[in-house]
Amino acid sequence: MTKNPLKILIYFIFYVALQVLIIDNIHLFRIVTPFLYLYVIVKLPVNISRSQVILISFFLGIIIDIFSNTLGMHAAACSIVGFLRNPLMHSLSSKEIAEGDNPSFKTLGTGSFIKYVTSLIVLHHVTLFLIESLSLFDPAFLLLRIFLCVILTVLLIVIVEAFHVDRKGREAH
Repeated sequence: MTKNPLKILIYFIFYVALQVLIIDNIHLFRIVTPFLYLYVIVKLPVNISRSQVILISFFLGIIIDIFSNTLGMHAAACSIVGFLRNPLMHSLSSKEIAEGDNPSFKTLGTGSFIKYVTSLIVLHHVTLFLIESLSLFDPAFLLLRIFLCVILTVLLIVIVEAFHVDRKGREAH
């Protein structure tokens, strides 16, 4: 158990720094930006309580807001994701998840993990972009932006997760 808080802190610092320093400067076609920092919420251990997940998610979002000057939009979207994370994970998983495990290809199964990640990312992006737009002035552009950002973010998270598995098929720690 002492390993988990340290691991969460390292993930938190690494992915926030990566998002703020590098990824926030990527704007494909001037509309698509990946949000890889959400990997921190995705990888939180199963045995963390819902209130702890919400708190970690809120702090993750507020730190991104501070560096992105987005006035709480990421905090709100991340808090909603944190609130719904555990029920989504358990409803989409076909396997029994052991206490202390982190969601991964191995623990959830590849298909369930991708559905879990996609659900969280869609929830986050819909919330974030609706708050950002504050209207449905151009719903086609909003839907296009949500769709493309979801695809890119899920793709990046799946790639990162694939690199967390070593050659013997065990999860790297």
